[in-house]
Amino acid sequence: MSRFYRRPHRAFTLVEVLVALAIFALAAVALGAAYVNLIQLHAALKARDGSGDDMQWARAVLLAEPDRGLAERGGDVVLPDGRSATWRAVITPTGVSDLFDVEIELNAPPPAGGGDLVRTRARLRLLRPTWSVPAEREELRRKAKDRLKREREALK
Repeated sequence: MSRFYRRPHRAFTLVEVLVALAIFALAAVALGAAYVNLIQLHAALKARDGSGDDMQWARAVLLAEPDRGLAERGGDVVLPDGRSATWRAVITPTGVSDLFDVEIELNAPPPAGGGDLVRTRARLRLLRPTWSVPAEREELRRKAKDRLKREREALK
């Protein structure tokens, strides 16, 4: 036999087997964790009541309403699955012109049907010039200009 000739390996070494087992174990743990997360997500989606989606529809109707009085009265909204819900809004002016704090309340039947109405509330801050009373808007703007003028003079 030549001194440069080596016999081919006929088996894996112990180190190679242990490395392969470690890689397999890590992959199994990662896949197991992903599977558990998937099952939990599926259960959470199944248990979800859908009231957040309903609120998005009511919010869209509120944002489309240019008249403040009609927005405060609220109204009915037909949800995508055919259910009918009622909403109303409490609109409060802030110290900034055309900016309003809005609390919207939605009463909708549960998505699964039957049962009592689900009441959902959401708070928003909206910039809506069409909801402002022109005299109040001008007064707020005048006060803001005066405040800025005083602050500039104080810096000098």
